[in-house]
Amino acid sequence: MTVTSIDIDQNDLEQAKKLTGAKSNRETVDLALRTLIAVRRQPAAVERIIGRRFDPDQIDAPTVTPDVNLPVTRAVTTAQSA
Repeated sequence: MTVTSIDIDQNDLEQAKKLTGAKSNRETVDLALRTLIAVRRQPAAVERIIGRRFDPDQIDAPTVTPDVNLPVTRAVTTAQSA
């Protein structure tokens, strides 16, 4: 791994740290770099998926009809007092 010295706006770094839950500046910068790389690669991956051709046996999955009589469950969140 290479050691690099860079100037980073402290306010931006602290905000990124809070948003990500990172414990250190290094973890925050590593996460930021990995996120940037993933975001920039995503359009190329989508284009590859769109351009891919599938054989009929690859896409011939059985159709499942949803049971409309099943009850809908929802997550319940409660506010905790401080």
